[in-house]
Amino acid sequence: MKKKLLSVVLAITMAASVLAGCGGKTQKGDLSKVEQIIKEAQGMSMEELAKKAIEESNGKTFYGVGNSSRGKSALPKFIEYLQTIDSSYNMTFEWQQPKNNKIFEQLTSDSLKTEGTFAMTLIQDGNQIQSKMVDTNILKTFIPKEWADANKTTADKFTGFLPLQTLNKVFMYNCTGSAAYTNCWDFVYEGNHPLFMGVDSEIVGKNFLMMLTQDKYAGWLKEAYDKLDASKKAYFEPVIQAMQSDAKDLGLGSNGAYALAWIKLWVNNYNEQTDDGPICNTLVDASAKDQAGLLVYSKLRSVEESANVSVNNIKVAAYQDGYTGIGGYGYCHYLFVTKNSPLPWTACAFIAFMTCTESGFEAWGKDMGGYSSNPNVAKEIEDKFHHSQGGGTDFPAKNDKGYDWWTGAGQGELVLEDPKYCSEVSFTVGSWIDVLDHYKPE
Repeated sequence: MKKKLLSVVLAITMAASVLAGCGGKTQKGDLSKVEQIIKEAQGMSMEELAKKAIEESNGKTFYGVGNSSRGKSALPKFIEYLQTIDSSYNMTFEWQQPKNNKIFEQLTSDSLKTEGTFAMTLIQDGNQIQSKMVDTNILKTFIPKEWADANKTTADKFTGFLPLQTLNKVFMYNCTGSAAYTNCWDFVYEGNHPLFMGVDSEIVGKNFLMMLTQDKYAGWLKEAYDKLDASKKAYFEPVIQAMQSDAKDLGLGSNGAYALAWIKLWVNNYNEQTDDGPICNTLVDASAKDQAGLLVYSKLRSVEESANVSVNNIKVAAYQDGYTGIGGYGYCHYLFVTKNSPLPWTACAFIAFMTCTESGFEAWGKDMGGYSSNPNVAKEIEDKFHHSQGGGTDFPAKNDKGYDWWTGAGQGELVLEDPKYCSEVSFTVGSWIDVLDHYKPE
């Protein structure tokens, strides 16, 4: 099995290298019209951008596409903002949310037109964004001046993609029984089958597993392992030792075997679900004694209390005293202008509105578990919605400790998606995970 797995991974990696060599990247040349607008827009204030948007899109229709449906809620507020500058301004809009990861196909198809349909996009899955959208020159990053100022950087110094927000998926467990999850290794311990969206159902989940092999997060797993008692170490040790050669073959760091062992045990044992909503509904029911899961934190907002169903039937693992290790993972919704945007000024202004104003981010910020990438907006959202006290003393699991806590070492220890790293290991670690998932025990 081991030789078969590694040979398949090697074959996939070699094929990918050949394809990459054949394809190559677009040659650099003069800036396109959209790129010129983005460069100019990055030096402009919100109001200056708004005036450009009004001039460009008054009386027209704006088409956006995204993984989040809430872009449809943010657009009317954007129009209202523009109307405070010019009361005669009017723009109609359509917002599409493709299902089953079709957004990449839709954007690719639209990019073939001289002038596209979609002005901009709000998109997730850093791995595919990097390889399918950015490396192929389909999507363009715009950095609003106010956002750069708030993050103490400049557009020319900032690297990466522009995040609207970071979302977190966290380990939770039903606490109506006697089970105790005090270490992230407990979720892959003998007999546990946590609820989780399959790696093919939502690709950000696969990105999470790939990220565990990055030196920082593999180190977190090693530190958590070191704090286990002798009996649990004895259970995990053979798996870790068996992963040493794979870790070397995949070019991982000194703690890579710990990451691969955790991934292997997770993939072999998780209980695959189609969506985080059903996972939440299961865990908060009193009948799900001792069951655990990894799911979007904000799902707790929609739990309807009853005799058998309650937020108090679950605990957020990382919030418990003495919990050790990773508390979940974080991934971003990124904002881009399309390379052939029909309304590039309006797209830039809308992106600035969402990332630089409380009103623009409110569609997402009204719920816990979604953190604006703009520290000023994040503070305004907390001041308005008080997520840190969202559950009060009645429902403590809903008291969101916030981005800084969740991402802190020794605190929430959220594993954060890095698009570049995911893209780099997609054909090595990613293929290893694919084969592992394919041969998952029944």
